[in-house]
Amino acid sequence: MTVIHAAHALLPSGLERDVRITVSGETVEDIRTGAAAEAGDERHGMVIPAMGNVHSHAFQRAMAGLTELRGPTADNFWSWRREMYRIGLNMDPGHVEAVAAQLYMEMLEAGFARVGEFHYLHHDRDGSPYADPAEMAERIAAASDTAGIGLTLLPVFYAHADFGGLPPLPGQRRFIHGLDDFARLVERCGDIAAALPGGIVGVAPHSLRAVTADELAAVAALTDGPIHIHAAEQVGEVEGCVAATGARPVEWLLANTSADERWCFIHATHMTGDEVGAMAERGVVAGLCPITESNLGDGIFPAVPFLEGGGRFGVGSDSNVDISLKRELRTLEYSQRLAHRARNVLAPAGGSTGQHLFEEALRGGAAAIGSSAGLAPGERADIVALDLDAVPWLPADKALDHFVFTDGITVDAVWSGGRKVVAEGRHIHRAAITARFHAAMHELMAAEPS
Repeated sequence: MTVIHAAHALLPSGLERDVRITVSGETVEDIRTGAAAEAGDERHGMVIPAMGNVHSHAFQRAMAGLTELRGPTADNFWSWRREMYRIGLNMDPGHVEAVAAQLYMEMLEAGFARVGEFHYLHHDRDGSPYADPAEMAERIAAASDTAGIGLTLLPVFYAHADFGGLPPLPGQRRFIHGLDDFARLVERCGDIAAALPGGIVGVAPHSLRAVTADELAAVAALTDGPIHIHAAEQVGEVEGCVAATGARPVEWLLANTSADERWCFIHATHMTGDEVGAMAERGVVAGLCPITESNLGDGIFPAVPFLEGGGRFGVGSDSNVDISLKRELRTLEYSQRLAHRARNVLAPAGGSTGQHLFEEALRGGAAAIGSSAGLAPGERADIVALDLDAVPWLPADKALDHFVFTDGITVDAVWSGGRKVVAEGRHIHRAAITARFHAAMHELMAAEPS
């Protein structure tokens, strides 16, 4: 049993003083406010819930910082995708496990305690299945267990290169399944997730470019868990969808599926006003990845009307070019300030922008990947203690603004499922995990393109 005493803690009721949190196993057992610290308590200035990271492609962590050289023509998402395929084609299961463990360690150090892994690097380099078709999923699970992060495993169904059921490209050969093989993979992923503390499995039809309508329906029927799909990330995707189906991606999904609270539309960047309102009304979570969307030049999500309509969002690190909970929230707010030429755009009147962004992303993440919805008895003990030593003069009600919009407040400690995995800002196994990551990256950088 662990007892944490916080001078201030963010609870569902808001910021509270002198909070004593009792953790038993993986779960918060009891919370008392206005309580004095007792001998043996671990003491912190401020404690907040750990966040869920709703969207990650772990293998892409190997690309971070390697795609920022401009080519002979204008670079965009599609030129980035070609480089992503090249790196992905060279990775073996050992590389994937080492890279994912490093990534998940970095997520924990940033304040995330669960990840939705949108997992689509399935097969061997030549596109043939491994002897165990779930080999790569096993490696993702092993990496999450090594790091200690909660895993929501979302095996991806990917069958086509583009709208109209076009055959896949050579660079997509490691991603591709037929429906029967994919159903068996989902079943295996269920077993893999069940063996992990708090493991969850769902499905992820990649996008309307990569699945047909019939395939989408079949894949969605394979699980009672979360369903994630890329939607309307790029203008070109929207134009292609209209040409192929007569409807925009979000419009088509809302009209032709049962999309509801179990669904998460990743990005949903390019929507009409009608799509924004309908998506919010249906309860579909928007999986926003502000850093990646900025890095790829995707566009700006229509957050103001979406939130005004009661919509929910979570945040994810997607391509994993920069692992930072605070910078995901900061980039989201700053994108809205640029779009609206105003300040504190996403906060309610008189409210803290940092706290509001944090609480909204926490709520949406819980819906999208089953992460903790907050610090409360019965919830999974996913907890972050913030280091306030650099700002001893700061009022508690300004702490989340300071955390999100500056680098003065950092993550001090993290408990994931009741297990303390970050102490004094560093993961408890950082040296060993990073050594394996460095070895994998040396091999990948020396490899000839496949």
